[in-house]
Amino acid sequence: MITGASTGASTGTDADAGAGKRPGTGAGRGAAVRRAAGALFGRRARLRWVHLVLGGALLMPYWMLSAVVLGSLDQRNGPLRQLLLHFAALGLSLPMAAVTALVPIARALEGAAARALCTPARPDEVVTGPARSWAARRRTAAWYVLHVLFGGVVSGMTLAGTPFAMVLLFSPTGLEELVRFWEDRGFPGWLPGPLTGLALLALIVSTSAGLGALLARWAPVLLGPTPDERVAAAERRATVLAQRNRLARELHDSVGHALSAVGIQASAAARVLRTDPDFAAEALAAIEETARGAVAELDAVLGLLREEDSAEAGPAGPTLAGLDDLLRQLARTGLTVDAELSPGLDRLPAAFSREAYRIVQEGLTNVLRHAGPAPARLRVGPVGGRLEIELTNPVGPARPSRPGGGRGLRGIGERAAALRGGCEAGPADDGTTWRLAVWLPAGGER
Repeated sequence: MITGASTGASTGTDADAGAGKRPGTGAGRGAAVRRAAGALFGRRARLRWVHLVLGGALLMPYWMLSAVVLGSLDQRNGPLRQLLLHFAALGLSLPMAAVTALVPIARALEGAAARALCTPARPDEVVTGPARSWAARRRTAAWYVLHVLFGGVVSGMTLAGTPFAMVLLFSPTGLEELVRFWEDRGFPGWLPGPLTGLALLALIVSTSAGLGALLARWAPVLLGPTPDERVAAAERRATVLAQRNRLARELHDSVGHALSAVGIQASAAARVLRTDPDFAAEALAAIEETARGAVAELDAVLGLLREEDSAEAGPAGPTLAGLDDLLRQLARTGLTVDAELSPGLDRLPAAFSREAYRIVQEGLTNVLRHAGPAPARLRVGPVGGRLEIELTNPVGPARPSRPGGGRGLRGIGERAAALRGGCEAGPADDGTTWRLAVWLPAGGER
């Protein structure tokens, strides 16, 4: 009895599980049917059919010219010869289409059509510009041949097969020979006609969907960039990125320095405006001078955006010869710098000297920003065949950092690396002094 009860319970459980599976199975089949219907009749399938019909229309001039040429060579008639003539004309028209697709603009036209109608999985990889190399032209020719060939097949099936299928569907008794053929074999005369029509329509639709999917898969391969074009695009992106980084460094070092100095000078002027008007007036005059210098440097930095030939580009900022002006400007903010500048700095190459100046400027700005008006020591001069920059200052009380700050030392490192030099920054061993050391090869060879 116990065994029977267990068996019954088990059977009931299995039945419930089976009943629970049926809806899921039905839902899965329904989803599969919807996916299949979407692949055959969805918007993507319709666009691809239009793309294929367009290919069939493009094939017609080549096919008609080939048929005329081949027909003039052999004027004998007959159904079989006419059929062979059509296939031969198709074979002759494909090389003609390939030759015309070697025109550079062909890739632009085919690429635009493929993006809009063929709906490839990776549309961004389909190039819509003209082919500028023979490798790209050969790929375009291969794509064009496939487009017109598949388009000719689908167009022919659509134009000839669809009306015939409609006749079979809605007028089965109108084809007396077909009706008699099936009746002689024991089938109802009206049944095979509609079935054949439906099968013919299904063949047309599935052929269009399949060939359209093949073209969509091959579009990024045949209409995409060649390896040389990918390398050239990567080089262009690297060049643009380098230019953006260069501009960002220049703006950070020039305008950022000026704004930091202006902020400190304005703060000092506000504190003593009532008690020491003369000092406040001097601070305001310093703000005016700093702002004018910042505007001049900003104009020079923005000029980098208009450079087309670096050999013809004018000066892009101050050089080491202007360190005295920089130190005098910082002195007005309360920053005392004990500078040791070697003679001959004004004879260094201009581009190298500008980069070195920016390094010194950013280092001193960091002192002003993080340590305040503290005494600093600066040494700039050649040592052992290279230019060395050393800046030290006492570690001041911690100050709140700016949101998004921290780019100054990174910019110094990038400038030093661009000149094949290096840099070190950090607290000294005693922990009371901050040290920035930069070394650059003499002459500034990159």
